[in-house]
Amino acid sequence: MVKFFRKTGKDGWIALGGILLSMTGSEAMFADLGHFTSASVRVAFVTVIYPCLILQYMGHAAFLSKNTFHMPTGFYDTIPEPVFWPVFVVATLAAVVGSQAVISATFSIVKQCHALGCFPRVKVVHTSRWIYGQIYIPEINWILMVLCVAVTVAFRDTTLIGNAYGIACMTVMLVTTFLMALIVIFVWQRNIVFALFFLVFFGSIEAVYLSSSLMKVPQGGWVPLVLAFIFMSVMYIWHYGLRRKYQFDLQNKVSMRSILSLGPSLGIVRVPGIGLIYTELVTGVPSIFSHFVTNLPAFHEVLVFLCVKSVPVPYVSPDERYLVGRIGPKEYRMYRCIVRYGYKDVQRDDDNFENMLVMSIAKFIMMEAEDASSSASYDIANEGRMAVITTTDDAGTPLAMRDFNGIADSLTTRSSKSESLRSLQSSYEQEYPSVSRRRRVRFEVPEDDDMGQQVKDELMALVEAKHAGVAYIMGHSYIKARRSSSFLKKFAIDVGYSFLRKNCRGPSVTLHIPHISLIEVGMIYYV
Repeated sequence: MVKFFRKTGKDGWIALGGILLSMTGSEAMFADLGHFTSASVRVAFVTVIYPCLILQYMGHAAFLSKNTFHMPTGFYDTIPEPVFWPVFVVATLAAVVGSQAVISATFSIVKQCHALGCFPRVKVVHTSRWIYGQIYIPEINWILMVLCVAVTVAFRDTTLIGNAYGIACMTVMLVTTFLMALIVIFVWQRNIVFALFFLVFFGSIEAVYLSSSLMKVPQGGWVPLVLAFIFMSVMYIWHYGLRRKYQFDLQNKVSMRSILSLGPSLGIVRVPGIGLIYTELVTGVPSIFSHFVTNLPAFHEVLVFLCVKSVPVPYVSPDERYLVGRIGPKEYRMYRCIVRYGYKDVQRDDDNFENMLVMSIAKFIMMEAEDASSSASYDIANEGRMAVITTTDDAGTPLAMRDFNGIADSLTTRSSKSESLRSLQSSYEQEYPSVSRRRRVRFEVPEDDDMGQQVKDELMALVEAKHAGVAYIMGHSYIKARRSSSFLKKFAIDVGYSFLRKNCRGPSVTLHIPHISLIEVGMIYYV
């Protein structure tokens, strides 16, 4: 590179911006590496791609050395006439393959940003059961299509499009180098001097290419910069709104002393059933609960504060998915459950999820009873203690589970429901046949002389509540900036975040919660 600059000077530096597209193909393949193993990429490159490239470049150079006037269209002029159209089709398909790599990489990045709370909720479809990196996001696919058509119609020149693509790729490479230096320090635990040497060596080379490509900003290079600013603003506004909402919930959660002062009935009417209250808090009682009981002073016999968390691993084993704890004394029938999903797990709140949740709570009740250190009286200092519950181990299962298909069972279960509710459920099952085809089970408390009466009563209450029905309670929050807030904060919360929240997929749709079991509580958060 030094010899090149000495010989060409400034013109050579400017020319670097025009050869970026020669490396963007390999960069796109690397970005799409999640579909293949590193060994398969190496074998394919050494045995097929590299020999073909060398032969093509040698023939291309030989042709241009004798036909310099064909320089602008040298690639297609070197193709023999009989095979021109087949090569043209192959070249078009190669462009499609390169675009597919970029599209797949975009899907993966959006999925990871969504798991980190930095992107609005979108529909993620896993297209392969065996290849984990293959996903499809319809909304992002439509956005990419609109942007591609708009850029093609606006520019109508491959040179301008190439300038924009080159700046985008070089920026990605430079950012990747910075992130790789952080991996060397924090993940590989290597010396910081080694990381700095890596950053300076590779970063300086990429910085030279990037500085040359920035000369093409007026000639189409401004497009990726504008798009990067727009998407960065969307990510920041969404993350900022979620963080402010979480801080509001954290500051306004209901204290345990006020809960204990209400008594076991919580000052409301306890009706049969299980109420699943979704919350982001892992400790304490969210403000949505007090808001709900204030406007409707009745709640379910068993309360479960459910917190769904995404963890930075691909999959979470069922043995480590559920963390269960108790809120308040045992007679309150209040539990907390943290359900952990990997960023490649499929989150579905269906009947199987309900059954696993009930089984986890039942196992927690048994574990708590067997724990010699647990006291019969409630101690507020133990609030927040949770246990990892194994759902796949059948040994020591406190509840027996059998299929729920009998007519007598159906009549017994539906007898506790009103006529209007049964009519609504029947119409809903007719409209959505998939709901009626779900596997339904019935829990029973086995006869065990070693089981204490208090534990048996608590398990019976849990089983009866499950048979009465499960309701999902979610907060439908509206975040507003306070009047004393700055203009930027008002714009970010009242305009930006509000627009994104209204136009993204709702949490109930993302979790596949049936509408007949969903209760949404509207709240206004002033942040």
